[in-house]
Amino acid sequence: MAHTHLRARIAETDPARIDLLIGHLAQAGFEGFQVDDQGLDAYIPTPDPQVDQWRIALHALDIEPVLLEAVEERNWNAEWESSFQPVRIPGRLSVRAAFHPPVDDGGIALVITPKMSFGTGHHDTTVLMMEDILDTHMEGMSVLDFGTGTAILAILAEKRGAARILALDNDPWCITNADENRQANDCRHIETRLADAIPTDETFDIVLANINRNVILQQAHAFRQVLKPGGRLLLSGLLAEDLPDIRNTFTPPTFAEASHAIRNRWARIGFLCNTE
Repeated sequence: MAHTHLRARIAETDPARIDLLIGHLAQAGFEGFQVDDQGLDAYIPTPDPQVDQWRIALHALDIEPVLLEAVEERNWNAEWESSFQPVRIPGRLSVRAAFHPPVDDGGIALVITPKMSFGTGHHDTTVLMMEDILDTHMEGMSVLDFGTGTAILAILAEKRGAARILALDNDPWCITNADENRQANDCRHIETRLADAIPTDETFDIVLANINRNVILQQAHAFRQVLKPGGRLLLSGLLAEDLPDIRNTFTPPTFAEASHAIRNRWARIGFLCNTE
């Protein structure tokens, strides 16, 4: 039996951290991933010309594998697909990958097949954002989706009637995946763009940012610049304990808190922009 891969067993169970790890490890040469309630298995060919890169990727994230062993060749993608289940908000929304059969829940049906991008609909922050989008008037609106990942939020915004969506990400892998998902959902009003900062040459009715606290705080001034008067800013990728810093940054009279929600330890918060 040929041992053609090395398996790194990583004791990480936080879904957001796992998404981040998979992105880094894929760029370091890993070809397959499996997740269970004990952590993440990541597989890399051996011998591999980038054999040291995975150690660098893990070290940068303060992660060390708890197990490293040689394993036989298997169909990693098929095994991952078998464990990846659709997401449902009953009667309102279903999110499935292309390899799943259609889901008939009576609501909006999205097809999102993640490659190395964040945003399968499983993480609490994505669910929180999707729930708010389902409750927000989007018909005819212009939307900026900053840190789009798989483009799941941009696609949902179009399905809710948004007329123009600019979906930004700083990772080329994400843009490629976003384009694939945009096409799979027959979206015609989404422009994807590789960028690590918000362009301030146009304004939007709604700004979505499901990223993390630090990036949100760094981009706070740009959010102010691109929101139309009366526009809506919807933020997640946050922990509940991040909310005081967010509220202290997006303050009256420019911003008025419109809503917030917490799911497990993750948070979403929305603001109305009162600029003239």
